[in-house]
Amino acid sequence: MSALITPELVALDADLGSDKGTVVHRLAELVAGAGRATGADALHGDAMAREAKAATGLPGGIAIPHCRSAAVTEASLAFARLSPKVDFGAPDGPADLAFLIAAPEHGDADHLTLLTALARALLRPEFVASLRAASTPDEVVGLVQDVVSPAPAAATTGAPAVGATAAAPSSTVPSSTGSASGRSIIAVSACPTGIAHTYMAADKLTAAAKEMGVELHVETQGSSGSTPLDPSVISKADAVIFAVDVGVKDRDRFAGKPVVQSGTKRAMNEPEVMIREALAAADDPSSRRVPGAAGGGGEAPAGDGGKPSLGGEVRRWLLTGVSYMIPFVAAGGLLIALGFLFAGYPIVNTDPGTDGLSFAQNWALNNTLLNLPADPGVAYLRGGLLGYLGAVFTVLGQAAFGFLVPALAGYIAYAIADRPGIVPGFVVGAVSLTVGAGFLGGVVGGILAGFVALWISRWRLPTWARGLQPVVIIPLLATLISSGLMVVVLGRPLAAALSGLGTFLNGLTGTSAILLGIILGLMMCFDLGGPVNKAAYVFATTGLAAAATAGTAPLVIMATVMAAGMVPPLAMAMSTAIRPKLYTPAERDNGKAAWLLGLSFISEGAIPFAAADPLRVIPSMMLGGATTGAIVAGSGVQLRAPHGGIFVFFAMSNALLFLLAVLIGAVVGALAVTVAKSIGRPKADAVPEDAVDLQHAHTPTHAPAAPAGAAAAQQAS
Repeated sequence: MSALITPELVALDADLGSDKGTVVHRLAELVAGAGRATGADALHGDAMAREAKAATGLPGGIAIPHCRSAAVTEASLAFARLSPKVDFGAPDGPADLAFLIAAPEHGDADHLTLLTALARALLRPEFVASLRAASTPDEVVGLVQDVVSPAPAAATTGAPAVGATAAAPSSTVPSSTGSASGRSIIAVSACPTGIAHTYMAADKLTAAAKEMGVELHVETQGSSGSTPLDPSVISKADAVIFAVDVGVKDRDRFAGKPVVQSGTKRAMNEPEVMIREALAAADDPSSRRVPGAAGGGGEAPAGDGGKPSLGGEVRRWLLTGVSYMIPFVAAGGLLIALGFLFAGYPIVNTDPGTDGLSFAQNWALNNTLLNLPADPGVAYLRGGLLGYLGAVFTVLGQAAFGFLVPALAGYIAYAIADRPGIVPGFVVGAVSLTVGAGFLGGVVGGILAGFVALWISRWRLPTWARGLQPVVIIPLLATLISSGLMVVVLGRPLAAALSGLGTFLNGLTGTSAILLGIILGLMMCFDLGGPVNKAAYVFATTGLAAAATAGTAPLVIMATVMAAGMVPPLAMAMSTAIRPKLYTPAERDNGKAAWLLGLSFISEGAIPFAAADPLRVIPSMMLGGATTGAIVAGSGVQLRAPHGGIFVFFAMSNALLFLLAVLIGAVVGALAVTVAKSIGRPKADAVPEDAVDLQHAHTPTHAPAAPAGAAAAQQAS
């Protein structure tokens, strides 16, 4: 493995410019001049794009601009001791030491581990002092090599080598005696590139916890790998800290835990404050909590070293695809619903006066505001201005719906292979539509594309070809393999399975339809926006996209899913109004907001209640949802919009019956949860008002007093 830094990448006491953009460009020129990047401008652009997300200046006069870049062909460190100093956004002033950490877009784990070792070493005052005292570039190179590639003998000394520390993707601080003895906190750190701030934030939190006598377990979700925390550690933790600049992977594992969240910079600057806030959140029964059903996040059995199970990984892939697909569903579905409102439902039917075009396509393409379509003489179809606007809305909505399966497949592949999976995933999704495999093809094709892209991204290529790997080699080969298999092997059987499913659904009547409604109602209310809820929703919306050719069954399923999904927030709102003494003041406020959330089909409005009391709330909501689902499916109510709740009443075949079913289910759920909470549970009005104030944290008596400004800092988090 080649050296990360050489003397030609070092500039001592150099004037590289008066602003950070100029300094970064000069450092990028050093990297490109050494033959380690294809161009300085591209590397500079990627580094400044990362800089725009969060400043890379650190306390103590240090700056670590860093990025992953397709322009980088070899992992590199460029160092400058600046004269004059340049502001990189650190809270204590400009920096005189600047490291440009340049990693290939798909760098190997060994190099990335060494880069993170450097970032962690910069937290050591003695290492920083030695950089300031170095007199030659060779001396700087030696200092850096000592921390990123320590001699094997270092492992036998009293302190672990920095490189070894960096290689460990998670760290643990054992409990010790002190004012906070016996308390356990878990933390997750992550930044956009996963090279520097991820590990520096983890180290700062670790050091602060050790000084405070708090047991801390940290999961670093960085470039050099991540070992998920053992589920048993998560279950025993009193609170969780998210020190992240990006999303938390597998966030559902922490569902129901009191949480304090901020960017990595705050964890580096105020680790003690964040730990105090986490301890305070653990003592506050109404503190902010990680959304989701409590206890449902464990993805791996205890004793498995925290490694996610196959089922947990598959769930993460599918949820990622669904979460990115839903905006297309909402935009496309609501636009089509507006088209129906303005022009009438026949707007999607074939216009007999054209060569296979629908009324919407014909009017949108061949008419204008100055040449409005005439009344076609078709029942329930309007011409004129309303007809033209309805046609435009419908065409736009259908175009958005066309991205449903490609987005699903593309982001499933992204969850598996990161950015290399996006292109082959989108293409295989589009191909699955072409061959008639629909959303089943999207799911299978997305998984296939992700693994093919991941496999190719791990190829060890010659230096001259590394720059082509992310922009040419992976997209070309992964697309060819995954989409080729979809056309030649997978497309026909998946299309047959999808056709059989449609035939089965259209044949459901009477008792069978009621049973399907009960199942969908239970799924929608089981985890309130989680994977089971999303599975039912995707089943409905993907069927809605094909409703024009698949009969009325998909429309009934869509109505069933939306109605059942409206029940939990409405049921909790009713319960807080019926028996307010069963709820804390904060929960009563949440109940007031839940009225609108429920009417808008936002099931997540019930999450605060489910997180606080899952064993009473979730079964009650499932009972109400199943009741509503059975009524809607059994009566055959149809819905042509994928979202909107009561505000898309115009897209319902029988709005009154739909609303009656929702009302009945909400009443059933409200009565069930009220009775459940009345059994063996103290009244919440016995709790002091200030103990359940969601807007303020309370410092526990056993923790050291927070420094001035800590309350304001918590508000910012």
